[in-house]
Amino acid sequence: MNATVQMTTNLPAKPLNGVEKVAALLLSLGKTNSAKLLQHFDQEEIRLITVTAAQLGSVPSAEIDKLADEFIKQFSDGANLYGSAGEVEKMLEGVLPEEQLADIMSDVLGNSNRSIWDRLATVSETVFANYLLKEHPQTAALILTKIKPSAAAKVLGQINPQLRNQLVRRMLSIKAVVPEIMREIEKTMHEDFMLNLSGTLEADSYARMADILNKMDRDHMEDALENLNDVRPKTAELLKGLLFTFDDIVNLNARTRMAIFDQIPTDRIVMALKGTDATFREVILSSLTSRARRIAEHELAGGEPAAQRDVLEARSAITNLALEMASRGEVELNPKQDEGAFFN
Repeated sequence: MNATVQMTTNLPAKPLNGVEKVAALLLSLGKTNSAKLLQHFDQEEIRLITVTAAQLGSVPSAEIDKLADEFIKQFSDGANLYGSAGEVEKMLEGVLPEEQLADIMSDVLGNSNRSIWDRLATVSETVFANYLLKEHPQTAALILTKIKPSAAAKVLGQINPQLRNQLVRRMLSIKAVVPEIMREIEKTMHEDFMLNLSGTLEADSYARMADILNKMDRDHMEDALENLNDVRPKTAELLKGLLFTFDDIVNLNARTRMAIFDQIPTDRIVMALKGTDATFREVILSSLTSRARRIAEHELAGGEPAAQRDVLEARSAITNLALEMASRGEVELNPKQDEGAFFN
């Protein structure tokens, strides 16, 4: 495909910014060559280039010559380039899947057939739930009424029962929202999920990364998170919300702790409790059956030393079991929340 050109003359030179230069070059290269280049861009970059190209309008041949000199030193003379939505769509046909192309072009043409709320249905419910926990309950309830019912149900399933019930009540009483406020919320959601998450890791990748961090040594995990927080604080915050460590067990309710420790051999519990303080130890011991507690207290009173590696392996085994039980829906690992923060 050759880009459509306008044989106009004496057009004033139009300064192009970085994205406009990319768009102009892709249009001038034709479908075959541009397709090879587009394969190296991600969807958000393609979306940005597409929108820019569709609004490009006339580009004088002199400007194309400058681009040629600047980038590849190989351009033909004499024709002016014209960027339009139609030309962009032709360029992308066959390069992207039909659904992805339709999604991008709908944004270009201003009649998006997939709103931000439809796209949010693809976000991991764990990531989404942790995001909503940081919002005011009324805002969280409004967001839940906008996404697909199936997605909202999954997200609510990740939230502690007391807050979940409050959100359900709020969702039932949601009033009409001022369009300006709604647009601001949609913009924020798009930036937080479609740009920030897609620009670094896919939403599901956050869950996978959290799983990897959960299985790392505590010192290594904290070092990785501290480093990430320096360069990508929002990413680090989202990951922290997905992490679950041995120290977090004391934040679980008694019934959840009992369900977890009921499946763990007493000798492993004793090993994991080596080196813990009295308060932490008492919380764990209170989750055991009377017989298991007596055995554990007796073993711990003996004070026999243990290798640090054995202690860490025992703690890791308990944490992994808790995560597996949570993945099967047998327990909830959401830490206890400050209820006052949610009942404003």
